[in-house]
Amino acid sequence: MKILITGSSGFIGFHLSKKILDQGHNVLGIDCMNNYYDVKLKKARLNILKKYKNFSFRKINLENEKKIKSIFIKFKPRIVVHLAAQAGVRYSIDKPRLYLKSNIDGTFNVIEASYNVNVKHLIMASSSSVYGANRNIPFKEIDKTENQLSIYAATKKANESMAHSYSNIWKIPITMLRFFTVYGPWGRPDMALFKFTKGILNNKPIDIYNNGYMYRDFTYIDDIVNGIYLLINKIPNKKQIGKYKNDSLSKVAPFRILNIGNSKKVLLLNFLKEIELRLNKKSNRKYMPLQKGDVVKTLSNIKLIKSIAKYNPKTNYKKGIKEFIKWYKTYYKIIN
Repeated sequence: MKILITGSSGFIGFHLSKKILDQGHNVLGIDCMNNYYDVKLKKARLNILKKYKNFSFRKINLENEKKIKSIFIKFKPRIVVHLAAQAGVRYSIDKPRLYLKSNIDGTFNVIEASYNVNVKHLIMASSSSVYGANRNIPFKEIDKTENQLSIYAATKKANESMAHSYSNIWKIPITMLRFFTVYGPWGRPDMALFKFTKGILNNKPIDIYNNGYMYRDFTYIDDIVNGIYLLINKIPNKKQIGKYKNDSLSKVAPFRILNIGNSKKVLLLNFLKEIELRLNKKSNRKYMPLQKGDVVKTLSNIKLIKSIAKYNPKTNYKKGIKEFIKWYKTYYKIIN
């Protein structure tokens, strides 16, 4: 198959691209390689992908409508996985317009280009952050999502609405995936696991928000990638309406929303304790209040993705932390 992946040098995009390439498919990766975090890390991921003969790459901003359209027409992908976005809840408070350009304008261009080349399945990244102030735990796809707490979350909710309307008008099969706190090797430096590990090893104080009383549905990268891969040929259609419990399938379009998480609630303080255990080193903690735009608890109900794609996350957070630290020490050449 020909599969186009946006954000291919990003954390999830890199791992997904690698898995698909290992299966023998042709992948065209798109990434703007911005400096939101260390570009060297993105280049290192990209260099691994470039070793594959069935991989090609284009450095481009998704906001460039003409170039995106041209790339899609030339490559003619059968499947598109749209993972590129300006990430980060906290950064969206300082740079909201950047999120509008990347996550709204850029996503619209991807949807439009997918329609123009008659893509068979468009899979798009949403986020657990769309649940916002929702207090019904675990989060279900059919829960109301009207109270986003950050600009980042609002752009992801807007993506879902925009995708549904396009799917309804042009009958494009679209699956929206609400990711729950993805972590693991080659992860993002702005995420808790990376920041905590780096801070502890460098004897720097680490910020613990809400005094550590935060709960997250930490989902290991291999489980996420396996879930996406299983969904590639599970194309939504109106014949599936009513087939699954808690069905999020649209009543008017070949469109669905799926949670993709681990479905295990982990206290941040326990997560940090495990990092300290694996590093054999205590952290210098700086306890902080809850940050603007942040949520206290996330937990996914994953019954729907299990029933559709036999998705089965297997990695608990202790094993996941162990694998990340092993990668971190290797990548940064830390000997102890």
